[in-house]
Amino acid sequence: MVLPAEEGHLITSASRVLVATAVPVERDAVAEAFPGPVRELSLPGATVHRVEDGPDLLAAGVGPALAAASTATALTAAALDGRPYHLVVSAGIAGGFPPHAPLGSLVVADEITAADLGAETADGFLPVTDLGFGTITHRPPAALVREAAAAAGALTGTVLTVSTVTGTAARADALLARHPRALAEAMEGFGVAEAAAAHGMAVLEVRAVSNPVGPRDRAAWRIGDALTALTEGFGKLTPVLESWNRHEHR
Repeated sequence: MVLPAEEGHLITSASRVLVATAVPVERDAVAEAFPGPVRELSLPGATVHRVEDGPDLLAAGVGPALAAASTATALTAAALDGRPYHLVVSAGIAGGFPPHAPLGSLVVADEITAADLGAETADGFLPVTDLGFGTITHRPPAALVREAAAAAGALTGTVLTVSTVTGTAARADALLARHPRALAEAMEGFGVAEAAAAHGMAVLEVRAVSNPVGPRDRAAWRIGDALTALTEGFGKLTPVLESWNRHEHR
């Protein structure tokens, strides 16, 4: 149940974890893993949903740019309130690269990589790092990845962030050729990770596979199953997130 918006401080609970999804249905799937009520907190440009005895949740928007902007808004508001978050989790459903990440499986990223940030050339794609700018990969803390994957029964590998969802076998093959450890692709993880990095905090990405990466076939999508897997996964992740929260308090 979503309760009316709170007044006063942004961070009044023990939560130091922000979970950023793309859309409300993903946010609500994460919320279902926690029994307590949910309250809305309206911020300029973003609305945070606080779960009692759970993380704060943010439907940050679709795509890396909006996800970065919305997440940064929430992180900045918390920091200005004097009670910053300690961990940001990018979460939601994703396409999985068959056969390594089957439908309904859960993936925890050990690398969050922007797959199409760069330039096309006559010799192929060049990542932005080869052009002398920025970064294309964020690496969550290895211990956190191991503990989260073990708790949730998840696969670990690279999760790609794309601005255009893959819809052909040729592009799926090209992505795997450039990123052979890729298990899944989504549209927000790198943006969320950029916002976390700007605030000097850890990031984690958790994805439930709803469809195979490749030819676009809506009949093959299993969004409901993926959302259920996301809920169940976060139910198992709770002790890990709480442990990380306590660790960062020390």
